[in-house]
Amino acid sequence: MISKEYKNLAHQLLSFAKKNGCSAARISVVTGTERSFEYRNTQLETLQQSAQNQLTLALFVDGRYGTFSTNRMEINELKKFITNAIDSTRCLAEDAHRSLPEPERYYKGNDAPDSGYDKQIELLQPDDRLQMARATVEEVYQTDKRIISVTGSYGDSEEHSYLIDSNGFEGEKAQTTFTLSAEVSLKGNGNARPESWWYDASLFWEQLQKEGVGKKALERALSKLGQEKIKSGTYPMVVDRMNVGRLLSPMITAMSGNALAQKDSFLLDKMGQKIACHCLTLTDEPHLPMTQGSRLFDSEGVATRTRAVIEKGVLKTFFIDTYNASRLKTEPTIGSASVLTFRPGDKDLQGLIAQLKKGILVTGFNGGNSNSATGDFSFGVEGFLIENGQPVKPISEMNVTGNMLTLWASLVETGNDARTGSSWRTPSLLFDSVNFSGL
Repeated sequence: MISKEYKNLAHQLLSFAKKNGCSAARISVVTGTERSFEYRNTQLETLQQSAQNQLTLALFVDGRYGTFSTNRMEINELKKFITNAIDSTRCLAEDAHRSLPEPERYYKGNDAPDSGYDKQIELLQPDDRLQMARATVEEVYQTDKRIISVTGSYGDSEEHSYLIDSNGFEGEKAQTTFTLSAEVSLKGNGNARPESWWYDASLFWEQLQKEGVGKKALERALSKLGQEKIKSGTYPMVVDRMNVGRLLSPMITAMSGNALAQKDSFLLDKMGQKIACHCLTLTDEPHLPMTQGSRLFDSEGVATRTRAVIEKGVLKTFFIDTYNASRLKTEPTIGSASVLTFRPGDKDLQGLIAQLKKGILVTGFNGGNSNSATGDFSFGVEGFLIENGQPVKPISEMNVTGNMLTLWASLVETGNDARTGSSWRTPSLLFDSVNFSGL
């Protein structure tokens, strides 16, 4: 939790800002600690620990707006800092669209602010953390003569945040995160060095997968041996749950208020229209308990609620904060997504693959780009050729191309295997008739 001392400091500074020329102000205080341990083969490679103390000001002065940050936490120094920040803000151009949210939009509940905080993080010792990274390597190191290197990484962090503004909002949040990952590199044919990774993440120590991460990374690396291009063509495409985010990200970016205000969105003027297959229902569920991304309010203090983002293929929500709502002359919603969930289908990844006579399973994206204004994209991919319901040949150095609206309209089925360690709870997906270029 944020200390009483820091909370009192924030209130003093808010009052000082108002008395010295600010028409409105927002102050946030963030404290936290982050630790990471990386073990490579038989040696400790990296050990890092960092502490964070940051105070951020959003100042509204004479129709102008400025943001400023510092790690100083002494009242007299901060008063000088704010005085200088106010003077600097007066030098900026006027921006009539800047304001705090209307108070009725604020979160006003009394829910526990630490619902995502695990006190176990306070009990873990450096040796405990180091052993997690080392054990992940030892699962697979020297178990196969083709292994060049194995890297195991353990990390955890705790963050405490406190937000107040001159319209009366006050809220705080505490959260922990635990992660365990592995990366394996192999000797392939010739100069080929196939490699792969795996990881698990959780807000709570007891829920973290502590075994099998290294073995999964090795399994994925071994499956890449003998990768090659295949003939260009149009194929059904299955994307595993770990990589769906690469295809979802351009859609979510195009829903942002900033992209819409800049007319840099292929979803401009698409509200209420069909933008994907009817089998796609995407929901923002910010109040799922014990979930990465869950929150009671956003960075403006606005209360979160469950929202239909895409319902049976129809666009239902844009993510529009107070500033961009004013620019767009529309009602604000929320500044960003919290926890995105897909309506699940009936099959897992293997079930989606099993129904294909021929297709491509994508298990990784390598470079590429997406045009935010048009939705056109081209991504490098790796994965497997599917024949008669089975992955039969590893592939790489191929590109998938198309348009986001066309791609999501070709969605055939969503899986039931959503990843739960992320705020984007993406399942495996099956698309029809996607263009691949190879040989």
